[in-house]
Amino acid sequence: MKAITNGRIILKDSIVEDCALLFSDVIEGIVPVDMIPENAEIIDAKGGYVSPGLIDVHIHGYLGKDVCDGEEESIRTISKGLLANGVTGYLPTTMTVDMKVIRKALEVCRCLKEESKSWEGSTILGCHAEGPFISESKKGAQDAKYILKPDADFVKEYADIISIITLAPETDSADFEQIRKICRNTDVVVSMGHTSADYETAMKSTQIGVKHATHLFNAMTPLAHRAPGVVTAALNSDVSCELIVDTFHVSTSLYDMLWKLKGRKLCFITDCLPAGGLPEGEYTLGGQKIIYRGIVCRLEDGTVAGSILHLNKGVWNVYTNSQIPLWECVNCASLNPATTIGVEKRKGSIEVGKDADIIITDSEFNVEKTIIGGVIKYEA
Repeated sequence: MKAITNGRIILKDSIVEDCALLFSDVIEGIVPVDMIPENAEIIDAKGGYVSPGLIDVHIHGYLGKDVCDGEEESIRTISKGLLANGVTGYLPTTMTVDMKVIRKALEVCRCLKEESKSWEGSTILGCHAEGPFISESKKGAQDAKYILKPDADFVKEYADIISIITLAPETDSADFEQIRKICRNTDVVVSMGHTSADYETAMKSTQIGVKHATHLFNAMTPLAHRAPGVVTAALNSDVSCELIVDTFHVSTSLYDMLWKLKGRKLCFITDCLPAGGLPEGEYTLGGQKIIYRGIVCRLEDGTVAGSILHLNKGVWNVYTNSQIPLWECVNCASLNPATTIGVEKRKGSIEVGKDADIIITDSEFNVEKTIIGGVIKYEA
């Protein structure tokens, strides 16, 4: 038994002080400090926050490694690096590249998923396949030559490792035949993203199985007063929505409104590229040159790519630029993504019986310790 003392414990609906968090491999309870078991190992939070581990459901790479490298060593490097950002579980994310490359990347993650539950890195909870079933006009930093029509059979083949599939619903048949097959035959979450769909098409897709929206506002038809677009469909429906919270991809002035509209359906993501965790410079993404300056990554033609955001920093970005309570900002990076991919019964919040995936941070949410399954995996 271990006990974290002298910390502000972030629960899903409040912050508790002057108590201790007890855990083994799972959360055992929250008790007054005078009720800590005599044999408990004490961990001093030094006045910082004690938070559930963060879950990133959209991340392409880190420390120079790309999920689409299709190499075990790349996934191990990414997983270990994410511990410093408080990420205890994540979805390695592929992109629109050659299908052989996508398959290899998914197969590597499939092979490592079980091992990742106990290794010295963040746990692989599944994968996010961003494409290749997207709209050419909204491809963003993805390569148009690899775009394909939606293929339910491919998704079914990898349904044991794909947790989320991003596709453009308008590229399916008029009655969404492939989306219907995916929803009927798998538990994969279908997400609308990199899409030029109009409002009506997007709304229809949510009624037949689309449950998620990939990086809201980015690479989709916008909210306009006579052409509401995919953005409005995402806000008007019950889908969960990703948000890149690096303060560049989406204006901070929208944070409060989005939380009021989506609540526990809002998921903070990084959409981090291989340049994450490295100095500014030139890198690659899916074989394309990426230029990283400031907090922005772009292709050579100026197209904005993903980010170099750390998820703990994203939580703090929203907290310091909105009126959203800190525990709800944390939910957006833990409980809400856990719920989206169906692992909320064991991950995503500090509750008795859930996995002891915990982070201890300082007063500005910089990570001091990362604990997975009750074991300290990282210390600053």
